[in-house]
Amino acid sequence: MLLKSAFAAFALLASTSLGAQAAIQGQHERVEVVFVLDTTGSMADLIDGAKQKIWSIASTIVDTNPDADIAMGLVAYRDRGDEYVVQTTPLSEDLQGMYGKLTRLVADGGDDIPESVNAALDAAVSKMQWTSGGDVRRIVFLVGDAPPHMDYAQEKQYPAILKTARKMDITVNTVQAGDMPETTMVWKEIAQYGSGRYHAIPQSGGEVVVIISPYDDEILELQRELDGTVLPYGDQSMQKELRGKMSEKSAAAPSVKLDNSKYYSKRGKTREVVTGRGDLLGDIRNNRVELDAVADAELPDDVRKAPKAERKALIAQRLQKRSALEERMADLIAKREAYVVMERAKTATADQGDSFDRVVEETLKVQLN
Repeated sequence: MLLKSAFAAFALLASTSLGAQAAIQGQHERVEVVFVLDTTGSMADLIDGAKQKIWSIASTIVDTNPDADIAMGLVAYRDRGDEYVVQTTPLSEDLQGMYGKLTRLVADGGDDIPESVNAALDAAVSKMQWTSGGDVRRIVFLVGDAPPHMDYAQEKQYPAILKTARKMDITVNTVQAGDMPETTMVWKEIAQYGSGRYHAIPQSGGEVVVIISPYDDEILELQRELDGTVLPYGDQSMQKELRGKMSEKSAAAPSVKLDNSKYYSKRGKTREVVTGRGDLLGDIRNNRVELDAVADAELPDDVRKAPKAERKALIAQRLQKRSALEERMADLIAKREAYVVMERAKTATADQGDSFDRVVEETLKVQLN
């Protein structure tokens, strides 16, 4: 028999989570960020850098708004005659799912200089399901190196699109890769009309700076332990999706894993090892599901095999183990952050902050404060 104290711990965790959720309902800001990204061949290096730094960018949002609900979306664009003109990933709080889509992006096409910027920007402003309400921050980053086609008939153009953005209280920033003069003029105008900021970075996206700390190996090992606490459940489709996310996490570069660990560790409102549905422990702790409501056939094997009277105690014990690991992770992340700040200070003169991730992070810090 499992200890009664474990069952009590489960009840305490559940009631505390419910109470905390009720206390902050409607009181904390929601942050929604959409990246409109040129995926033609000339953007290959920048896209590779973006894949590495998306968790670092997400952590910047947490630093400024620790209790916010965070959602991200992606609009990839090329031009007519390419494999696609616009591909849209809807706004979602499942950042791990978006990371997976980003890692699968491949730069290709774009034989002529202008691209379908207008169609992409229109998709971001008018076709994303932005949350309404005054407590939501809505931010777009248009990232590309070529100007828009202004000669496509019956296509809405950026002045009209940005007028809609202003009505919806969407801030539009621009990040220019390279130094093409035609792009500079339009990108600055879009940022001005979009009440946003304009940045120019190298065509490559700038150097992705990776700082190695004495705490990295321990953080990575601890993250492996945390990942090992994930319990896939639900129908076959949901379990397959979750296992795919965990596989992507495992295959990521060490620097990406460290940024990923920082993001999860610093979240103030929703605590989960992997975003989205499918982890039984995370969904119970975040009040997305009740254990008794899950059909036996959709439970993890070891939970299903346990007597029904002992299942809640089993879950409680695993939640306690996860919480203990998270406490250790938070301590290590804090130490690593202090070390990174110190190391960056040493190279402040040399580091001009002109990389893709740095300009996005600095913009978010300003616009979310």
